[in-house]
Amino acid sequence: MSNILRQPNENSSGTIRRSLLKNTRPGFGQDLYRLVLPIVIQNLITSSVSLADTVMLGQVTQTALSASSLAGQVQFLLNIVFFGLNSALTILAAQYWGKGDSRSISRIFGIGLIISVFCCGLATVLALFAPFSVIRIWTNVPELIEAGARYLRVVALSYLFAGFSQPYLSIMRSCERVKLSTVISSITLILNVILNAVLIFGLFGLPAMGIEGAALATTISRGIELAICAVDFACQKLMPRSPLIIFSIPKILLADFGRYSMPAFINDALWGLAFNMNSIIMGHLGSDIVAANSVVTVARDLLSVTGYGVSTAAAILLGKEIGANNLKMAKNDASSVMQVTVIISIIQGILLLAASPIIPGFVKISDTSRSYLRIMLWISCVYQFGQMVNTVLIASLFRCGGDSRYGMILDIICMWGFAVPLGLISAFVLKLPPIWVYALMCTDEFAKMPFALHHYKSGNWIRNLTRDF
Repeated sequence: MSNILRQPNENSSGTIRRSLLKNTRPGFGQDLYRLVLPIVIQNLITSSVSLADTVMLGQVTQTALSASSLAGQVQFLLNIVFFGLNSALTILAAQYWGKGDSRSISRIFGIGLIISVFCCGLATVLALFAPFSVIRIWTNVPELIEAGARYLRVVALSYLFAGFSQPYLSIMRSCERVKLSTVISSITLILNVILNAVLIFGLFGLPAMGIEGAALATTISRGIELAICAVDFACQKLMPRSPLIIFSIPKILLADFGRYSMPAFINDALWGLAFNMNSIIMGHLGSDIVAANSVVTVARDLLSVTGYGVSTAAAILLGKEIGANNLKMAKNDASSVMQVTVIISIIQGILLLAASPIIPGFVKISDTSRSYLRIMLWISCVYQFGQMVNTVLIASLFRCGGDSRYGMILDIICMWGFAVPLGLISAFVLKLPPIWVYALMCTDEFAKMPFALHHYKSGNWIRNLTRDF
């Protein structure tokens, strides 16, 4: 890609890329593309699995679709933990990768493993032994509670499996083994789709399990993912494999993780809880808005895979440059990343708008849900732009530069001081129609964007965090 950008006789796509990406260093496009493509493929497959779940369960009943969406909020919260943990691990691991310190990378993996297994183990225990209490957090509709509890019991072990595999895949991505992560996730996620069809509808003579079939498919595929990760860990040579090294964490490294990485983890955890409040609010506004929201979330995520891929790749690329003490290059590349983000966000919004007339036809939902869904898709065309820009600024650039604290404070203020109170007041005090409640809760990204852009332009977010051990 970089050669295309430099050659005078280039094709039309190369001309477009060069005109859109001004002032980029030679080789930037190639470096970013090399990391983005595997991540985008992985994100696309992940979103496709969610789409498959939605479409398949949408063909069963609206109750199954809504219940799986609400029960899936447990996995959503864990995904927020994984996202935050991935960001937290990448902040230090990518910089130590740029420095060439494999022992420190191994110890950072140990920190991530302890946090992940604790959180996922807790979720597994609650889903196994108190599923009704868990699902009641999101809804008070009896049929949704009963179906959601059945789903949670079967899917519970998948949380623990992911607790071991996700930190390992995060560390491998930080060390630029993004192809490995893509291959492993692709195998397990494609298997998940196949098992979904077999177990939900009872193919090949098996009983039709409905919502419990979707849960069992997830558990089996997560177990296989863990097994593949274990084999790869035993064969890889990027970092020491000895538990004595992995868990012999120096106090100063633990302190650095707490100072620079934990704000990112806390940020995403609190952001996830706040975002989850939206589901709780809508879960008390009726099954119609819940069903519509489950579909629009999958559609938006499916069309946002490239933007999220840029965010993840940028954190790895810039983190490595900062760890190698190439701060000026990192700042210039950050500017190019922002150009790419704006372009991609606009394209994603146009694609979502173009797809909005046909998306409702993929699921069996009520006429009320269908009308909600159309409007929510239009809102999401604009909402995803703010979400992408803020994600790249806060979860990628600021964090890889060692300034995760600013994003944490900004997200807490905007989500818990603005978005959540606005949703609660509009739903339960003003008692506005559900679609108005949804629209108001989608204003949070644009409330925080000016502050995030101001901090980015100040340039005070970038620093080398590595130490000599």
